[in-house]
Amino acid sequence: MKTTLKIAMLFFCAITFAQTTITGTVVDDVSKQPIPSANVIILGTSEGTVTDFDGNFTLNTNQTPPFSIQVSSVGFTSQTTEITSNNQKVDIVLTEGTSLDEVVISASRTPERIFESPVTVERFGLKEIKNTASVDFYDGLENLKGVDINTNSLTFKSINTRGFATFANTRFMQLVDGMDNSAPALNFPLGNLLGMTETDVLSVELLPGASSALYGANAFNGILFMRSKNPFDHEGISGYIKRGITSQEAAGDNPLTDLGIRMAHKFSDKFAVKVNFGYLKGTDWAATNEKDKLNRGLTRSDYDYDGINVYGDEVSTNIRSASGLGIIPDVTVSRTGYNERDLTNYNAESIKADWGLYFRPFTDSDFEIAYVGKVGSGNTIYQGANRYNINNFFLQQHKLEIRDKNFFVRGYVTEDKAGDSYDMVFTGININRSWKSDEDWFGDYIATFAGIELSGNPLGLSEQQKHDAARAAADTGRYLPGTPEFQNAFNKVTRDPDLSTGSKFQDNSKIYHADANYNFSDMIDFAEIQIGGSYRKYKLNSFGTIYTDNDGPIDYSEVGFYTQIQKNFDLSENVELKATGSVRYDKSELFDGFFSPRLSLGFTVNKDHNFRASVQTGFRNPTTQDLYIGLDVGRAVLVGGALDNPERYVDTYNVSPAGQAFTNSATIDFSGQSAYTNSYLANSVQDFAESTNPADLKVANSNFAQPEQVTSFEVGYRGKLDKFIVDVSAYYNSYKDFLANETVIAPFYGTVGDNSLSLLAIQNGDYQAYQTYTNSDANVNSYGTALGVTTKVLNDFDLGFNYTYAKLDFDQENNPDFRTNFNTPEHKVKATFGNTELFKNFGFNLAWRWSDAYFWEASFGDGEVPAYHTIDAQINYRVPSLKSTFKAGATNLLGDEYFTAFGTGFIGSQYYVSWTINNL
Repeated sequence: MKTTLKIAMLFFCAITFAQTTITGTVVDDVSKQPIPSANVIILGTSEGTVTDFDGNFTLNTNQTPPFSIQVSSVGFTSQTTEITSNNQKVDIVLTEGTSLDEVVISASRTPERIFESPVTVERFGLKEIKNTASVDFYDGLENLKGVDINTNSLTFKSINTRGFATFANTRFMQLVDGMDNSAPALNFPLGNLLGMTETDVLSVELLPGASSALYGANAFNGILFMRSKNPFDHEGISGYIKRGITSQEAAGDNPLTDLGIRMAHKFSDKFAVKVNFGYLKGTDWAATNEKDKLNRGLTRSDYDYDGINVYGDEVSTNIRSASGLGIIPDVTVSRTGYNERDLTNYNAESIKADWGLYFRPFTDSDFEIAYVGKVGSGNTIYQGANRYNINNFFLQQHKLEIRDKNFFVRGYVTEDKAGDSYDMVFTGININRSWKSDEDWFGDYIATFAGIELSGNPLGLSEQQKHDAARAAADTGRYLPGTPEFQNAFNKVTRDPDLSTGSKFQDNSKIYHADANYNFSDMIDFAEIQIGGSYRKYKLNSFGTIYTDNDGPIDYSEVGFYTQIQKNFDLSENVELKATGSVRYDKSELFDGFFSPRLSLGFTVNKDHNFRASVQTGFRNPTTQDLYIGLDVGRAVLVGGALDNPERYVDTYNVSPAGQAFTNSATIDFSGQSAYTNSYLANSVQDFAESTNPADLKVANSNFAQPEQVTSFEVGYRGKLDKFIVDVSAYYNSYKDFLANETVIAPFYGTVGDNSLSLLAIQNGDYQAYQTYTNSDANVNSYGTALGVTTKVLNDFDLGFNYTYAKLDFDQENNPDFRTNFNTPEHKVKATFGNTELFKNFGFNLAWRWSDAYFWEASFGDGEVPAYHTIDAQINYRVPSLKSTFKAGATNLLGDEYFTAFGTGFIGSQYYVSWTINNL
């Protein structure tokens, strides 16, 4: 009896948990090629799977037929098929759609067709990633309209939209699965160092322009969203390896290796994991520009030479003031510097890994709990106020997130460690000083020059020859690159964090962040309503090497809340209106709170044409560096504009013999407070030096930093015109309290404007130059437009074209000391041409870019960036039997070297071949 009962119970359980199995294949309608990574879901549920490399899928479910499945893939029109029996096999043919059918989530924090997005948004999906002509997907973003990528080095590139960019681009946010991957110490992302491996990228969306209403203070000039593949939907092992060379005139031909692997497994319907690893190694673009950094036309033979990529020559002094001798000429002389190539090995390296644990406790539900960890380390070159060798820099993030289809709650921490990073400018300066002090070097220089004059100049030397002789005498015994003495000094200096003797860059800062969002669409029918908020805490800890945190870490926090309502209206049979309104309130403990509203309207006409308009306000809190930096970069001291910061930066300076009568000492302890309370504009001091007219001096006394605001107006159109997909937008931005830098001169004694002691201090060389972080009273506006057109030509070839116009409206002539750092070409043109199936399994792609000339200004230096154009190209071949794609490509195919920012190395060419396996 018991045996019979057990058998009956087993039979009953088998019936209760019987599974329905559906198998099938998904192909495209033109070439009949399989479509990998197509989504297959049961309508009305969260159950689903994805197709493999060959377009095949198997879906097991507890549901009993009949029911329907929906099959979709980016770039194709979705198709719904009815399932009527168990073990049914279905063959699905998807018709290629248009880019307007692609779904984005960034514009409104909710899924919607890009066609209906209320604001401008760019998307870079799996198709574009696989077919990019660039070396990797991150570089491929440069081909999007309205996007600038400034190349700092081979492994560090800065993305920007709509102007106002430096490599420290704090106006642009980069999110990876909802996490801001900015380095806490730097307050901006180091390219893709803590980003994603290529095989784990699901999609990339880019939202240009102000987005503070939904994303807070740092979403001021645009956001890059990168989403990864969930292991529940994308299982298996995939990877890639790329080998090639970088070719540059200055550095020669050098090997390049880039590899990555992704492993994901769904252990059950409730638990899945994934692990990613990426490694890149190459040789960086060497920076060897020896032109005069201050644009005076000087060469290395001039006595006050300061080369762009020559370091140590930033140290200079007026030799008459230093000597007090009338026979010494009234000129400034700089020390002899070292070339950058002697202070770094140009090793470019990136090592990153991430892992995730995903738990879905409830059947037939999207509810998920996920833990994600990310680490990244590497070597790169960063150009800020100086040039930095970022060596063994380490970043890590850890996130815990709970989400469902209508909400998410997440918290994460980001931590950085500077590793063995160092400032190359101060390396040059302090190698010189470790051999001979500045006082002794200039003393030897002056003594030699004076000796020639006192001897009556028997050899009849010219003025330049006298300076050459003085420099040769002062440089006798100088450490030369390649010698043991130089190497010992280099090792000592780069391990010393005291910038008076060393150049080591120390940091162990953290950001703690939490945010949440709830969409009430499951409770409210008349409109889609969302609410959310965020909290962030900064913990700055540079040990006094970047910030004024000598006495311990600096902490402060920010909080924000927002809401959005979105409603669709059918105005007529052929016209629909989509209205979106949102508002956000943010409060930093250092400043008053701000409201950031946004209103957008989208009109869809005849289902093929969408017209949009929006007005929004945004704000940007001063960054950590804007507030608390305290860094001597040679020619000036950078001192942040937080109310309590300038007085925290104190240094000891020498006073001229003439000035000692007013200070009663040969040295003076001087704080950065004077930059904000007792200073002249630097340009006016230069005018005074030339004219000696006190009326030319203008008081600076920079204001302490406050949040920056923008009001942005935008209109746009997306639609299909015959065979052409068109997306065009135009914007106008008006800024208030624009955050930027002023260069000021603070005298050691006297009060600015007194026309007596402060003038004497300037004349005696008793002053310090500062770069302040402040707000402009001037009107700062910008405007521009972007046009993108895509179509099919010759039946099956993809052709794309886009044009971007950007213009700054600012009266620089009347504000000569204020730097907006617009750093954007007025005109950009880009075009792509390719075919994913030129013949069976073979495709190619070409990408051409042209940039107008523009003026680059930043704390490192200012200069013209000439116009340039470049071509990238790739061919690829799929081998379905190996589940592999082979690619060969080249960037900057024509080999015309160019640069995108003043002071960086010229960008050469890259040639590579790659093998990608099972990239679903």
